[in-house]
Amino acid sequence: MLESNASYLDSQQRRESNARTYPRKLPIAISTARGVQVTDADGRSYYDCLAGAGTLALGHNHPVVIEAIKGVLEQELPLHTLDLTTSVKERFVDELFGVLPTELARRGRIQFCGPTGADAVEAAVKLVKTATGRSGMMSYHGGYHGMSAGALSLTGNLHPKRQVGTLVPGTHFLPYPYAYRCPFGIGGEEGHQISSRYIEHLLNDPESGVLPPAGMIMELVQGEGGVIPAPDAWAKEIRRITAASDIPLIIDEVQTGIGRTGRMFAFEHSGIVPDVVVISKAAGGSLPLSVMVYREELDSWEPGAHAGTFRGNQMAMAAGTATLKYIKEQRLVEHAEEMGQRLMKHLEGTRTAARCIGQVRGRGLMVGAEIVDPEGPADRIGSYPANGSLAREIQRQCFERGLLLELGGRHGSVVRFLPPLIMTAEDIDKVADLFHEAVMAAERFSLGRQEMLLG
Repeated sequence: MLESNASYLDSQQRRESNARTYPRKLPIAISTARGVQVTDADGRSYYDCLAGAGTLALGHNHPVVIEAIKGVLEQELPLHTLDLTTSVKERFVDELFGVLPTELARRGRIQFCGPTGADAVEAAVKLVKTATGRSGMMSYHGGYHGMSAGALSLTGNLHPKRQVGTLVPGTHFLPYPYAYRCPFGIGGEEGHQISSRYIEHLLNDPESGVLPPAGMIMELVQGEGGVIPAPDAWAKEIRRITAASDIPLIIDEVQTGIGRTGRMFAFEHSGIVPDVVVISKAAGGSLPLSVMVYREELDSWEPGAHAGTFRGNQMAMAAGTATLKYIKEQRLVEHAEEMGQRLMKHLEGTRTAARCIGQVRGRGLMVGAEIVDPEGPADRIGSYPANGSLAREIQRQCFERGLLLELGGRHGSVVRFLPPLIMTAEDIDKVADLFHEAVMAAERFSLGRQEMLLG
């Protein structure tokens, strides 16, 4: 019988795919989980600031989620319905449309997709290609939209693409406003203005070499790309440009949606309304669920144009409804904004005390700290080289202290915080203290190793 982390991990290594990721950096077997903490097979507890990559908006095993699941089981409701409707489904749609902008909800259509965000991205691409009759797509440097073939074609990260050859052709990648590593070497407001002007020029230039696309997809806080929030003014410009060029704008809210950024949806920060919204992760109340909501004018595809066996997950819809209601009733969107500000204030203190944090950034409880090499050559706007190896050491030091975090960004140099929205001020303070200790310890470790190599 398996009884320890070591025995579970050994079994996992022998039997699971080489493509597994998280256990390589967080070597535990989770035994129990409640709220913002998990306990491993050795009996050790951790603050979970990974939270299922943002899926667990209410943390682990929240009572309202458990009761919703029990209700489906106790009433002998169907567990699986393909796309046949039920009372559970109707309540979920009502609740979701109730938190969308009125302009979109009033004339919106919803497509239930397979249980992953990537499948909803695939559906969004099919939708806009059908509606416009065009074939190309536009995406952004640093964007992440999933690992299925179509979604990966829209993703900026080169690593998972290298060994798989040609993906879906016709994607054109655009510069995303990344203040710390501005693609134009300028940064600030002028940097994002150049980005939007370049995109507008590209779309209007008859000699650009780029055909009008079927759609444009983007995140308004890049997650895997390194927790990079888009400036509100830039987002407004992109909405203006796409509307003027009759290009459907798809906002990927898979990780940012359902209160994560201090708004119910990240696009609300800038006041824009997209043509298509892709929603997953937290929408299912911790269970697999993904949907796409779009303007009815785009609804020109045929029956069966996008399907999937597990698009009728009734327990996920019930759990999602309960989660949405609880978030509204307990004002967790506002709470996420407040707790995110508290966390970033702590991290700024660590940035001042340490030398290796180039920038702290984020929105709500989606926060990142970019780890750099302060001894390396700064670029023209004063940003130091990314330091992925030190970021991995910080992650290891956090793990040793009972804090689960993930990395992202260029060269894996951004330490990412995605805790449950129910984090209290005391939880935030404790997490920040553990991170501070880990950063200082990692810097000492790195310095000691350098001295040993030089000596």
